[in-house]
Amino acid sequence: MHSDPREILNQGEMTRIQYIVVILTIALNALDGFDVLAISFASPGIAQEWGTTRSALGFILSAELWGMAMGSIMLGGVADSMGRKPTILGCLLLMVVGMFMVNFTSSLYVLCAWRVVTGIGIGGMLASINAQAAEFSNNRNRATVIAAMSAGYPIGGVIGGLIVSRLLEYFDWRVVFYFGTIMTGLMIPLVWFMMPESIHWLVRRNPANALARINAVLTRLGHRLVELVPEIQEQEKGKAWVDLFSRKYMATTLLLAMAYFLHIANFYFILKWVPDIIVRMGFDASNAGDIITMASVGGLLGCMGFALVGRRMNLKYLTITIFVLSWLGTIVFGQVPENLLVIAIVVAIAGFFINAGIVGMYTLAAQLFPTHLRASGTGFIVGFGRGGSMLSPIVAGFLFDAALGLPAVALVMASGSILAALALVKLKVGADQV
Repeated sequence: MHSDPREILNQGEMTRIQYIVVILTIALNALDGFDVLAISFASPGIAQEWGTTRSALGFILSAELWGMAMGSIMLGGVADSMGRKPTILGCLLLMVVGMFMVNFTSSLYVLCAWRVVTGIGIGGMLASINAQAAEFSNNRNRATVIAAMSAGYPIGGVIGGLIVSRLLEYFDWRVVFYFGTIMTGLMIPLVWFMMPESIHWLVRRNPANALARINAVLTRLGHRLVELVPEIQEQEKGKAWVDLFSRKYMATTLLLAMAYFLHIANFYFILKWVPDIIVRMGFDASNAGDIITMASVGGLLGCMGFALVGRRMNLKYLTITIFVLSWLGTIVFGQVPENLLVIAIVVAIAGFFINAGIVGMYTLAAQLFPTHLRASGTGFIVGFGRGGSMLSPIVAGFLFDAALGLPAVALVMASGSILAALALVKLKVGADQV
């Protein structure tokens, strides 16, 4: 019998409440998936109403990504110091405000500012829910749980895309953000009442009444109680930002961050530019929404596929293989004819491999970083990686304005995934972590 509440969760069977927490993280990631895609759904309408150039549109498309970088880095540390649940609630509030206020601006600069606010919330959310999902799962199911949580991102794109594509047939681009505001706001009471604080965090931080709080969560989860808070080993007492760049973890931190940076650049080229590409081919904005939804369908299948094989394969080499296939998928996308069915199939295949690669990154981060680094480490990787997502729409916009065709632009943007694979080759992963 384990006396450490963390081991009770790690070694025991998952209970109904633990599965509910995992479902909540999936739903929260779905919000992130939709909120990030919101500007992509709205971009054809914004470009038409305000007459923006493609290079200017690239800055609009990347605005919330700047916020995501800041939110991931700053709020990942907050989640490790103040708790997972309050950080998630604060992020939801930022997202609601940012989504709502976009509807009341006619200035590109103000629109970008509110998208940055939304992005800060999204970035902090991603770091927090990755840690929360990992810490409410047991050891046996952790890789599958993180894959399921990651699947929320394309789920949000699929469901949101289907709904918004129909709404755009009757309303202007602002309906995208009204819909996002409502869906995000509905999650606040669900998290408040249904998501407990992480036991792993309570043990490590040992706040006031820690034992009572731990036992309250254990009771709610359906596990037996403990008599004392375990003593924290010296290696767990370190400060997150110091330890991330210590000799022990620096190589892991930097290699994961670089790989994420490079792969995510490819990912956001697809997400951000597909609607504009489709509209410029002569199709309707609603058709563009349907195509980006297919990218999310492919992404969802990619997450599910990773969940099926990730438990039985070496995670490092599986992720490297997926990165190579992502590179090939985007190159093929650059060669598509002006046929919606063909485009939809190719985009879905590209989305399959690109999203599966992101699941691989989240799973590696959750397994390679200990509790006191989990949110901060994920936050730094996501935040640093958002540099790739920020630059991706801008670089693609300038390439398009320089009169490069889609095949050449896709070839350049796809290179991020092959370089990410090379970065992961250098990553050292212990035999007990794969």
